[in-house]
Amino acid sequence: MKDRPEGAGEPELRHALLEWGIEVAALDYAAVGFGDYHWIATGADGRRWFVTLADLASKVHCGLDAPAAGRGLRRAMDTAWALRQGGCEFVVAPEKTAGGETVRPVGERYAVSVFPYLDGSSGDFGDTPRGSVIDLLAELHGAAPPESVPVLEPDLALRSRLERSLGELDRSWESGPYAEPARELLSAHLPGLRRALAEFDHRIAGLNPERVVTHGEPHPGNVLWMGDTRLLLDWDTVGLAVRERDLAFATGEELRKYEELTGHRPDSAALATYRLRWDLDEVAVYVDLFRRPHTRTDDTGLAWAELAEIVAKLG
Repeated sequence: MKDRPEGAGEPELRHALLEWGIEVAALDYAAVGFGDYHWIATGADGRRWFVTLADLASKVHCGLDAPAAGRGLRRAMDTAWALRQGGCEFVVAPEKTAGGETVRPVGERYAVSVFPYLDGSSGDFGDTPRGSVIDLLAELHGAAPPESVPVLEPDLALRSRLERSLGELDRSWESGPYAEPARELLSAHLPGLRRALAEFDHRIAGLNPERVVTHGEPHPGNVLWMGDTRLLLDWDTVGLAVRERDLAFATGEELRKYEELTGHRPDSAALATYRLRWDLDEVAVYVDLFRRPHTRTDDTGLAWAELAEIVAKLG
């Protein structure tokens, strides 16, 4: 995130990091990624850590309000930790506090996790991958599910809120600078959005009931390269789901390799379902953002551009 969080800053983080035994000598904001806030913390002993502050109000895939999102985030981080301990060495898992916690609250709105600082490089969501991670996904899908792993429903986490917004297009939206443009955009493309939602409902009804541990967003932005070593970042979306959740944007060659590694042939219908789900989920998240009080910032500007692009594609 390019913007800084409201109501949480360096003093609160420094205090929270003491739970991990980290006495902060320096705390540098890292404007990377989208959704969470990040810092690089340097301890008094010179060791560095990658610190992530989650805005629970926006962590809707973990829970629909801050308390539920806090519980869901903790389950996800505990799952990542357990996967790493269980032998999945490509998992970049959080460190635990002295009390054995992977997540600590910072006020009522935020939660912090601490990761080892790794000197590598990653890309962005739309980048052409530097290399495949299909073998890592095959290993992940064969891992024993930790007790903490969330069980995911295929429907959109924000489905009810999106439906409510689509039913309120006949009145002005006044929650911020992008609210009314969002309403006008959805109004212009409402028939296409309705068709996409109906198709999605039909598709998820026919999904295979088998569930495995999935990452959820194994795109280039969540792959860290350290030489020839590939690591998967951002495990807040981890959960039990169909394999195709992780394979939706894989190439034909990658899908063939996956079948060779696992004996499972990815289902083309399920792959299409999760590609459609990705777009609809983005729409739901951005509409929810603009229905809440917001201002014009670099981050909300990026969200608006992506919403307009996806809605035009669906409509």
